[in-house]
Amino acid sequence: MIQHLVDGILVGAIYALGAIGLTMVMHMLRFANFSHAELLSVGAYAALVFDKLFSSIAPPLAAKIGPLSMSFALALAVLISMAITAATAVLIDKLVFKRIRERGEELSMVFASFGVALILRNVIGLVFGLGTTLYSREIPFAMVLSLDPLILVRPDQIFTLAAALLLMVILHLVLSRTTFGYSLRAVAENASLAQVTGVNLRRVIIAVWLIGGGLAAAAGVFYGLTNQITPMIGRDLLMPVFAATIVGGIGSIYGAAAGGFLVGLAANLALVVLPSGYSPSVPFLIILLVLTIRPSGIFASERA
Repeated sequence: MIQHLVDGILVGAIYALGAIGLTMVMHMLRFANFSHAELLSVGAYAALVFDKLFSSIAPPLAAKIGPLSMSFALALAVLISMAITAATAVLIDKLVFKRIRERGEELSMVFASFGVALILRNVIGLVFGLGTTLYSREIPFAMVLSLDPLILVRPDQIFTLAAALLLMVILHLVLSRTTFGYSLRAVAENASLAQVTGVNLRRVIIAVWLIGGGLAAAAGVFYGLTNQITPMIGRDLLMPVFAATIVGGIGSIYGAAAGGFLVGLAANLALVVLPSGYSPSVPFLIILLVLTIRPSGIFASERA
């Protein structure tokens, strides 16, 4: 039970990063972006490419960082991956969603997001193949946190949790301490009124895509670091990320973060009573439960 609890917290950090970007886009642009999860795949594979590139250009960068399976090359690749994925999100909005949005066909944006998701997934599969790969083939030894009961945690999982929390803290400071943060919150509450007061709506929308894409890339890399990299990352994480968003309440950034941890905990604790094959269905059941009991989300009143 305690091991599943620990694992749930660790995987919940990945869900939280993905859900934060999704809830910002859903609340700001008023549509369910089903292609958001595919940005995790884009980020994971972008980091893989630059990891190999940096390791070949500068072999010393291929050295591992302490007990982690992550190399210095991969650490640099993560930053570039976040920038590339953020730019990809902005480009997709410019080429697809913006055109539909300007015509006032909001419902069409949902269907378009399905198409974008399929395109991204299949392009990645076409370029990199449908098989699985790893950032590193070295097997890191798990750390023993407790002997009674036995609790094992890999160093990569600890790093993922710490890095995810750091990104959340940085985002919190940006939202609560900067002019941009105030502008974003104003647009989220009332876009028309925010424009009257001088807020540039176009720039805020671009910033939302940049933030969402960057966080999605980090989530994708962290998922690949603790699991395997596959073109199906977006498909596999779509339901947990949406569940975290709905649990937290659409538009609540802090709710999305909390929802990610709650979904991660629920999915892992369910393994205590359910066969492992039923684990992917837990986020779906969570969505049904929340929509039945509290459709607005558990943290709906805590708007960010």
